[in-house]
Amino acid sequence: MNSICLDIKNIIQENLSEILLLRNTKVKKEDDSYVSKGDLLCETLIKNYMKDNLPDFGLISEESPESNLENFKKPNIVILDPIDGTENFVSGLKEWGVAVCVYIDGIHQQSMLALPELDSYMITGDKFEKFESRIAGISSSLTKEDILKLEPGFEYRIIGCAVYNMYNVIKGSFFSFENPKGAKVWDIIPGLNLALENNLNVNVNGKEYHGELLEPNKKYRFRITNK
Repeated sequence: MNSICLDIKNIIQENLSEILLLRNTKVKKEDDSYVSKGDLLCETLIKNYMKDNLPDFGLISEESPESNLENFKKPNIVILDPIDGTENFVSGLKEWGVAVCVYIDGIHQQSMLALPELDSYMITGDKFEKFESRIAGISSSLTKEDILKLEPGFEYRIIGCAVYNMYNVIKGSFFSFENPKGAKVWDIIPGLNLALENNLNVNVNGKEYHGELLEPNKKYRFRITNK
């Protein structure tokens, strides 16, 4: 069941040294965020894998927006963020990740949250130790005004990598993780589905989330909490 995510995990591990060599190649995109040749290499490696092994699948990816809406119409879909937390990646921080999610006929099949430089991976079906925490992870997109409105009683953390935050809220190392400003599907849908699998409360755009496939051209507000 998890063969796609396991294959991609192996590809990332086998090419990690080359990916890391490209962290000093950042350029700014139109939205003022960074992309690096490391992002593009990671995407290319996965595209090549899909070409050879998943010819009937469409790819929805942050770095290939021109194809996302067309591929969204296909029955078989891989959703990818080749490097989530690029600002961290190009700054020499280890808290960056790769996010992968697979849907067939609109139904979630498998997901992976990968933190390659931390050698930490979470894939559909994995079992792990759970923690209890009072730490609340929040998105780096929040403004000062947003932060001043946060609910008291928590230890707040801003890490700048959704994969890292999702990984930690699912393990219970964070009590919650939320982004009230909104994020794209490749940032969040692997973590949303892994959170559901592990019995967390998942809310998207003010409603309970049940694993629905989300459109790639929209942003989604979300909150994930441990019970």
